[in-house]
Amino acid sequence: MRDAAPQGTYKVQALDRAFAVLDLLAESDMPLGLAQVASSLQLHKSTAHRFLMVLERHHMVERTNSGKFRLGLRLFDFGNRAIEQYDLRDRAQPHLRRLVSETEETAHLCILEQARVIYIDKIEPARSVRMITRIGSSNPVHCTSVGKAIMAFLPEERVTDILRRTRFERFTHRTVATPEALRTEIEKTRRRGYAVDDEELEEGLRCIAVPLLDAQRQPVAAVSISGPSFRVTAQKLPAIANQLLQCVRGISMDMGFISAGRTGRAAWTA
Repeated sequence: MRDAAPQGTYKVQALDRAFAVLDLLAESDMPLGLAQVASSLQLHKSTAHRFLMVLERHHMVERTNSGKFRLGLRLFDFGNRAIEQYDLRDRAQPHLRRLVSETEETAHLCILEQARVIYIDKIEPARSVRMITRIGSSNPVHCTSVGKAIMAFLPEERVTDILRRTRFERFTHRTVATPEALRTEIEKTRRRGYAVDDEELEEGLRCIAVPLLDAQRQPVAAVSISGPSFRVTAQKLPAIANQLLQCVRGISMDMGFISAGRTGRAAWTA
């Protein structure tokens, strides 16, 4: 019986290390070699190798032709299943469908994961020009309206951590490319209550997003409308923002974040 506690402690530590390996691979932009994994996590090579072999056996990681490691496709399957079970997605769908019907543009529901936004739902209109995003995919926060919308209502220490993690990659000549520029966008978003991606991720694509805040006024997600810039014009943004605010208010009520009696902008923005 005296060995039970150390054995249990070891099992928990092993789980912690396995998740640390997955986190490391998730944060890397390219596959990592055994030596890189061991060095980054301060593990002996033999220990790191054991964890990688177990994770590979369960298809949590996979090996490239060069012998390096990256995340495995089983995690994508798990992610999709988690998204399907996510209560927020189910509650939001009727409101997203109404929003798409009103705007005739693509709606997204996104959550924040580290320094990226993950698309947990997407509803398209019946128009010919559509978005190429897919449920389960992700994008950086600095060039997306949903990323800016969520960041604008996070605590300062969380914002600082996200800025530290973010690689300010340029996707177009309009991409916000520095922490200072992103902070300016965040402040602008906080003041007006909605965020804009003005062809920053993709040329010719404009997006506008509003955060979904919980009962403690913390952002749990964001809803966006996206479309070609010739349809989602700068002149239309205020009207679309109002439709987004109405959509988010409906989701908030269904989730129990706000009561039916609370009205006005203050009901869903800080």
